[in-house]
Amino acid sequence: MTTVAEQRPAAGFSTTARVRGWLRNPWGKPRFLVLITWAYILWSIVPVLIAVQFSFNATRSRTVWDSFSTRWYWGDPVDSVWNDPTLRHALVQTFKLAGADVLIAVPIGVLLALGLARWHGRGSGASNFIMLFPLVTPEIVMGVSLLLVFSELFTFIHTGTFAQILGHITFSISFVVVIVRGRLFSIGLLTPAIVAAAAVVFAISADDFVISQWLSSGGGTDTVPIRIYSATRAAPLPSVNAIATIMMVTTLLIVTLGFLTWRAFTRGESKAGTAAEDFGTAFRL
Repeated sequence: MTTVAEQRPAAGFSTTARVRGWLRNPWGKPRFLVLITWAYILWSIVPVLIAVQFSFNATRSRTVWDSFSTRWYWGDPVDSVWNDPTLRHALVQTFKLAGADVLIAVPIGVLLALGLARWHGRGSGASNFIMLFPLVTPEIVMGVSLLLVFSELFTFIHTGTFAQILGHITFSISFVVVIVRGRLFSIGLLTPAIVAAAAVVFAISADDFVISQWLSSGGGTDTVPIRIYSATRAAPLPSVNAIATIMMVTTLLIVTLGFLTWRAFTRGESKAGTAAEDFGTAFRL
């Protein structure tokens, strides 16, 4: 036979008290920070997922869902990404710039990182500071400066694909230097850092808008970010969502492939003192 006191739930273990204790919990895991983190992740990912969803909409609406269709990828004979020459060319131009940036900026950045790591004489400190200058310079300032250099000083370089490649290389070399130098100062194994740097350079080059826009010579050198910006100022079709989805998926695949390669090369390293932050450091810049 149970008493009334035994049947009554303890005041300290009520639902409200448990929730309050779960949020506070000063001696356990920072659960409130976990809630903030997941709230931020949902806030940043949900709009992207909505944009991806409407790239598969059967109608021209980008706000009202009708039914699933691949019309805006290749089904529509005029406005799909595959059949619209302006969108298709923008996709090719974006991959061209990103590929050239990786092939040129990564080797140069590795050589600069090796040189700066071994240089301890006069001027080494200033050189290290100057190398980081593009990282703290607003991209709009970098784009305008490069345009002025090409139009007023090196007049033989005209705006267009070649100028865009030079601009992307100028902007992304510093990322390579920072990633590779971090690996040199920890263990010295360069391959993981080079893989991480290549993936990051591809991602930031494919996503770049400001430098590509300032050094563009017109529609023939428009990249995907430029086309998206131009389309959203008018009456955009779901094909804009489709080409943005293609770019996002491609970039994620490249970064994932780079990460898996990095994992293969760093297998067996201990956690402490490794360059497990090769990717993390790069994306925090």
